[in-house]
Amino acid sequence: MDARNAMDASDGKGPLSGCRVATRLPARDLGRARRFYAEVLGLEPVDERPGGLLYRCGGAEFVLFASAGASPGTFTQMALEVDDIEAATAELRRRGVEFEEVDLPGLRTVDGIAEVEGNYPSKGASGERGAWFRDSEGNLLGVGQPVR
Repeated sequence: MDARNAMDASDGKGPLSGCRVATRLPARDLGRARRFYAEVLGLEPVDERPGGLLYRCGGAEFVLFASAGASPGTFTQMALEVDDIEAATAELRRRGVEFEEVDLPGLRTVDGIAEVEGNYPSKGASGERGAWFRDSEGNLLGVGQPVR
């Protein structure tokens, strides 16, 4: 059976249908990244190994890993969903975060927050509000709030 046929198994589920997603973010300076995530974002690793820090947030996990390379930072690498984007962005600003200003067709931020029309129907929201910032390593992170 080839890979495509394996994914079309009779149960209608592919081999990854029950998986969990875990983001990996590169860090040129893991110590600097650790300080940023602790002091600015208020997150502490739940586990570590040489060259890597494991974090858990809201049932998901992500890893910061030591890397000689870096992301170009031209796309959102990880998004964090919050209940109150104004409160979250205000606290992050207080901690020194600078939010990206975006002015593209169909996507424009006002005071760092964009109104994104439409959303995934399964999320039960009519849209989303979003803001983007960079971590100490240049990774582009998003903060979003579904509009209900």
